[in-house]
Amino acid sequence: MTINFLNATFAKSAPSLKEAPQGQFPEVLLVGKSNVGKSSLINALCNKKALAFTSSKPGHTRLLNYYNIDNKIYLVDAPGYGYAKGGFDLDKLFGEMMDDYFTNASRLKLVLVLLDSRRELSENDVDIINFIREKDIDHCLVFTKSDKINQSEKAHLLKHLSEIGVEKDEIIFTSTLKTRTFDSLRNKISSI
Repeated sequence: MTINFLNATFAKSAPSLKEAPQGQFPEVLLVGKSNVGKSSLINALCNKKALAFTSSKPGHTRLLNYYNIDNKIYLVDAPGYGYAKGGFDLDKLFGEMMDDYFTNASRLKLVLVLLDSRRELSENDVDIINFIREKDIDHCLVFTKSDKINQSEKAHLLKHLSEIGVEKDEIIFTSTLKTRTFDSLRNKISSI
């Protein structure tokens, strides 16, 4: 399927799956820590500066945000897990919302697990990766901010991922400063 990622619009914010937009488009879910850059990735993927709201405060996304891509798929931005300003329990919100989503989202075709290239995988990161594997859902680990690591750090990261059973074809490195890094991600989404 050919998807024009430039033809992207915000569709709806939903507090739960029940309020999701109607329609039969396949869904690509984005999950990751609250400060990993999900909104920036959506904007870069679709080459639009303000499609998804970006905030300097981690934990801003607290709803399922749906983006209609070329009337062919929905990108679904989930609330982050981990840190949020103001003592808000993101892990509880993420757990409750995602339990419902993974149990009942019949149109889910791919999960993009966003990870910061500069950081070690957290326990939460490993848990979500293992959960998605156990559910046998197509997924991809998308490492953001890859321009901020050198080749030695990248090799170390790949070695660590290999040790926990992650295959090379599960990994895509992206950087909002290098737009060509998104071609692989667009191809992955289109192929699913």
